[in-house]
This record gives sequence, structure tokens and C-alpha cells, in this order.
Amino acid sequence: MKMKKFIYILPLLVVLFFQKENIKSNFSQEKPKLKVTDTVKKKDSIAKPVEKLEMYHESAHASYYANKFNGRRTASGTRFNNNDMTCAHRKLPFGTRLKVTGVKTKKVVYVTVTDRGPFHKNRHIDLTRAAFWKIRPSNYGGHIDVNIEIVKK
Repeated sequence: MKMKKFIYILPLLVVLFFQKENIKSNFSQEKPKLKVTDTVKKKDSIAKPVEKLEMYHESAHASYYANKFNGRRTASGTRFNNNDMTCAHRKLPFGTRLKVTGVKTKKVVYVTVTDRGPFHKNRHIDLTRAAFWKIRPSNYGGHIDVNIEIVKK
């Protein structure tokens, strides 16, 4: 009876004995590293279009909207929201994208022109409160010096 069991197990033992070398060599080899091809992009390397910037005004004076304008219509027809990244400019066309950089802080914010203004002689741009607070220095007085660049596509 024991011999019959051995006859069934013997072929398995023989196969395992001869495959032992292959099994050991497969485990001992390092796994091949995957190569990143051009079609596969890593999460951090998502291609962003290179922005072309045109300097519009250096050391311009910027201020921000008061909260009383929330919900009102802008000159472009959209509703004003102080939490959006928009601005008002006297001459630039609506929809123009601007890169606004704080002169002292070197912080950058991208805004879109949606309104006309500011209606103060020495101011060049009115930012929303959210955009202004991103680039302001810690001690500010309600207006700051900024560099304004037009983002070209």
C-alpha cells in the first residue's frame, strides 16, 4: 500500500528536483526594473504649456476691492466674488490673464481681468481680496507695489 503512494509521488519529486535550479535562479535574479517610456508620464511630470509673459507694468500700485461689491455685476457682466482670482484694470480687455507679482514678497498670483477700475489716480490694478492676500506682505496698508505681466498663450 505504501508503495502505491510512493509511485504517485515519485514523478512529482523528480520534476521538482530538476526544476529546483530554475526555481532558485528565478528567485535569486533581481526583478527587471520598469522603464518609463515617452507615452507613460509620471504624476509630477504632467506637461504644462509654457507660458509666454510680456511685462506690462513694473512697480505698479495695487489695491483690493471692498466687500460691499460682492454679488454686484462687473463691467464684463459677471457677478463679482471677492474669493475669485480676478481683477479690475482700466484698459486691458476682459478675459486677459495677468501674472501679478508682489515686489517685496516675490509671491505670484494669476488673475483674470473682469472689471474696469480702479478709479483712483495713483492705482493701476484692483485685485480681489483673495488675490491680494496671497501676495501681500505681513504688514500691509491696503495697497502694495506689484509687477504686472500679461500671460500670452
